[in-house]
Amino acid sequence: MTNTLTRSATDRLISLDVFRGITIAGMVLVNNPGSWSHVYWPLAHAEWHGWTPTDLIFPFFLFIVGVAIPLAFGRRVDAGGTHKDLYLKVIRRTLIIFGLGLFLNGFPFFNLSTIRIPGVLQRIAVCYLLASIIFLKTSARAQVAIVSALLLVYWLLMARLSAPGFPTGDLSKEGSVASFIDRVVLGSHIWSQGKVYDPEGLLSTIPALATTLLGVLTGQWLRTTKSDYEKVAGMFVAGMCCLVIGWGWNPFFPINKSLWTSSYVLFTGGLALQFLAFCYWLIDIKNYRAWAKPFVVFGVNAIALFVGSGIMAKLMGIIKIPVADGSRPVLKAWLFTNFFASWAPPKIASVAFAIAFILLWLGLMWILYRRKIFIKV
Repeated sequence: MTNTLTRSATDRLISLDVFRGITIAGMVLVNNPGSWSHVYWPLAHAEWHGWTPTDLIFPFFLFIVGVAIPLAFGRRVDAGGTHKDLYLKVIRRTLIIFGLGLFLNGFPFFNLSTIRIPGVLQRIAVCYLLASIIFLKTSARAQVAIVSALLLVYWLLMARLSAPGFPTGDLSKEGSVASFIDRVVLGSHIWSQGKVYDPEGLLSTIPALATTLLGVLTGQWLRTTKSDYEKVAGMFVAGMCCLVIGWGWNPFFPINKSLWTSSYVLFTGGLALQFLAFCYWLIDIKNYRAWAKPFVVFGVNAIALFVGSGIMAKLMGIIKIPVADGSRPVLKAWLFTNFFASWAPPKIASVAFAIAFILLWLGLMWILYRRKIFIKV
């Protein structure tokens, strides 16, 4: 099979870099409004059940992580031999990504008694580890079975169990079994804003792994000897099937990002498949690439962008600026008030701040790109 792989299986997929770049840019954008009190609804998460465009960002990123696994390891697997070095590479990368997540959670004060243990990078690390092992150990058919089992088992656990004192199958913030497990196990290390639940909690990592495995299956499909148009058609059809099943499951197990429900996995996975298919057709087949250069710049240094922008955002929230009236507002509030809120209505000013923030980071990432500096972990 190694000798018959198509161009898109062996060369770097620009469309995947663009998809990753769009996703990480969206993640930074929604994480950095000028004011959390003034946010347009598409740039905020759904309150609980339901979804907004913002709720697509994290599952898209996990899906992309999954797609990259067979593209990175596939030829080594096809060649046979020992996988020891691959396992060591996976473990090393997992530990670094998890450690970066803990660092961001603790920065800059590192209060170990209350530091949040879960997080975005931590979930990416765990899902990357488990999905890589599953890819190296199992066939595509077995992976389909694993995805199905993960989604069904999670649904049964959530439907048959609940927190003590709540009705069976309760899916509220306080009453779900996932929330209860997080409170018991994590204690003071839970997400401080959630208080009774953690959106990157323990039990909900089960379906998050399924999201990553959908990406793994997609990556293997892209490595087949099918024609480019067959690959696009296959992704569109598979995406539509996932969308229909996920939406059909919604009345019984509501789409919910914080609980990462099984319907949410299929719904967002279907959208990810279709969006990647569109990018693949537009960029890798039709070769329309000029518009996508900023997202390639983001995509090839995604972790650097996420960590660097996270550190900057935290610093802007604690550095204080002395002003003429004697007050000392934090840097972010001072910038927002003087350079954005001074000329625009609150919501427009807030989104303008976020756009300016991401444009600043585009400039910084472009410098790295021009110098061919790609920060990998």
